[in-house]
Amino acid sequence: MMDTGLLRIWGMRALFVLIALVILFFHLLPLDLSPSRWAAPDILVAMTFAWAVRRPDYVPILLIAIVMLLADMLLQRPPGLWSVLVVCAAEWLKSRDRRDRETTFVLEWLTFAGVLIVITALYRTVMMVLILAPGTLTLSVIQVAATVAFYPVVVGVSYVLFGVRRAAPGDVDRLGRAI
Repeated sequence: MMDTGLLRIWGMRALFVLIALVILFFHLLPLDLSPSRWAAPDILVAMTFAWAVRRPDYVPILLIAIVMLLADMLLQRPPGLWSVLVVCAAEWLKSRDRRDRETTFVLEWLTFAGVLIVITALYRTVMMVLILAPGTLTLSVIQVAATVAFYPVVVGVSYVLFGVRRAAPGDVDRLGRAI
């Protein structure tokens, strides 16, 4: 007989991949052919970090790496650079989860903003060192600001529609380990 906890975890992992594919599909749609003066928020990164902070068991490192590498390929970014930065940041956020379980949402939001700023700065620095065009600084700043502003919406939608909530201090996984 199938364990319901294990079934829920795998269902949420499949849901994460499905949502990521939908986000990438809409990102690739040619809705406006003229160059944009603003950059849309990176919803995929916001969702990955929100799920990693709230339920680390739903987004294992390999799943994040595969989804982000697929996003790199589809969005024509240097393969693996943004993926590695997001994976490292998500793992760092997961490691802080047990300590920050009782913190407020504002502190979580500020931590997300700081991590996003750091990985964006690292991304742009590596791109410049490799003599690749990282894009305009203005668009990067707008995208980071939009992603930080959109993070509460991503967390709210994840909580209300998909039930991704922060684990309570006494919650355990199917093997009896603390989540």
